[in-house]
Amino acid sequence: MTNIVKAIVLFFITSLLIAACSNDELTPLYEEQKAGKVVIRGYNGAQDSIQVSLNGKLLVVDKRNAFLKKTENNYEFVFYGQSSKTVVISLKKTKQILHSYTFTTAKPVDTVSFYTKENVWIENVLANKPGTLSAAGNTGYKFIFPSVNQYSKSGYNGTLDAILRKTNGQQIGRIENIKKDRFSTFLEFPFSLPPIVNVELVKHGTDESYVPGRKVSFLMVMQKNKSKLIVLEEKADANGAFSGVEGSINLTDYFSF
Repeated sequence: MTNIVKAIVLFFITSLLIAACSNDELTPLYEEQKAGKVVIRGYNGAQDSIQVSLNGKLLVVDKRNAFLKKTENNYEFVFYGQSSKTVVISLKKTKQILHSYTFTTAKPVDTVSFYTKENVWIENVLANKPGTLSAAGNTGYKFIFPSVNQYSKSGYNGTLDAILRKTNGQQIGRIENIKKDRFSTFLEFPFSLPPIVNVELVKHGTDESYVPGRKVSFLMVMQKNKSKLIVLEEKADANGAFSGVEGSINLTDYFSF
């Protein structure tokens, strides 16, 4: 009889322990709970689709767990005690991890915003507001250069400047402190015709090209009353040799600021 009582008591205790846990991680219900939320705003310009996971569980939107172009969704979850949540962004085909984030109760509501394509990753896009135009009829620019030195192998790792000129050679102004992971200063100027601007990239504070022995420049089309966030890209020819720089990606086309 004593053994039967002991068995019943042991079973009861075990049942209580199991009942005190919830979800797949067996999280104790008596731990402090705090609501968490991650706002995801991203744009994928790569040929491979991206996947977003929270603690290993893929984000599914409209029955899809892989995304091309725009990705917008909110992750809502619960923190138990001092637990953390990990968001991983990866490529579907290659499984390459592009970026990962860890969130805790110290900041339970947070935002992840990014732009990605082959050889380009721009972090915290929404934190980089376009410059404010001071007058109607103006145009303005900020630059960022994630792929600098990818093909040029220039050996120069400092910041860059961009000298902007009209088609007649008249200098418009200078955009300074262009970096790999941070936007430059803002340059604003009146729109004019023809709407073409020549952009020359030089070492900061100089007129010297960042690629030894080679002038690096490209053309941009101005738009009246537009403030742009331009992504510069190094390009290569069919043999993989550096062929120049383009500035055709404008992040304000893909994100609402």
